Amino acid sequence: MFSWTLMAAAMLGVDPLGGLEHIRLWEGEAPASVGSPDKNVPTLTPFLPDKPNGTAVIVCPGGGYVMHAVGHEGRAVAEWLNQRGVTAFVLKYRIVQYDRPAPLHPAPMLDIQRAIRWVRAHASKYHLDPKRIGVWGFSAGGHLASTAAVHFDSGKPEGDTIDRQSCRPDFAILAYPVIMMEDRPAHAGSRRQLLGDKPDPELVAFYSTHKQVKKDTPPTFLFHTEEDTAVPPENSRAFAEACRQKGVPVELVIYAKGPHGVGLAAQDRELSQWTARLESWMKNLHFLNGSK
Repeated sequence: MFSWTLMAAAMLGVDPLGGLEHIRLWEGEAPASVGSPDKNVPTLTPFLPDKPNGTAVIVCPGGGYVMHAVGHEGRAVAEWLNQRGVTAFVLKYRIVQYDRPAPLHPAPMLDIQRAIRWVRAHASKYHLDPKRIGVWGFSAGGHLASTAAVHFDSGKPEGDTIDRQSCRPDFAILAYPVIMMEDRPAHAGSRRQLLGDKPDPELVAFYSTHKQVKKDTPPTFLFHTEEDTAVPPENSRAFAEACRQKGVPVELVIYAKGPHGVGLAAQDRELSQWTARLESWMKNLHFLNGSK
């Protein structure tokens, strides 16, 4: 559940994931590495429920591809999932830093794909069903989660034991996600960090994920607010409409009030109901029922 303590810690420069286990996605240098090899290392931080029900979610905090909001969009979300028996893994994907300049492409996409493969490869260790592994992203992290939902493969035969796993998520949760990479209503900062100042039009189309939805894109839940001026709700509407056109099960929840970046919105009596809608959706798809 959302914690003002986590928010205050983040404002004071305290890492909400400090002191926890951080698992490197690659033993050596990650592909598409730039800058110092010991910086910007993509990791997963596991959060384990007392009674795992077999479902796992990889959580992608937002931050415009320049930071990770690992408090209210990372740890708080993982704890919410744990309370419902879901095993959570908070992903620290690569972002723009002083030794990792823009454009980031393709590093973040490689990170989320590898994260899904890693969790699937280690399913038995965490008592997971490899067919119940989802992604949940916020804002730019929502863009990354949507990228995983449209750009995936069944495994790379030439890769290691992890790369031989499928990187298709079984479901996707997108909270006020960046979807479009064209001009407004795109989030200009996320586009610039990911693709650079003058991106190739083919890359813009590739990362405009509403244009890449296919019939085997996983079931998707989207949450947004009408008052979001940073990432307008047209982003979620476009992805939802693309899902409907392709026959992909989708649920779109848009609230009239609320700013960008609310996370679980636990302090707002009305807006916090979006997670109740999400919980009901997950139950209906059997991602909160039973255990392996």
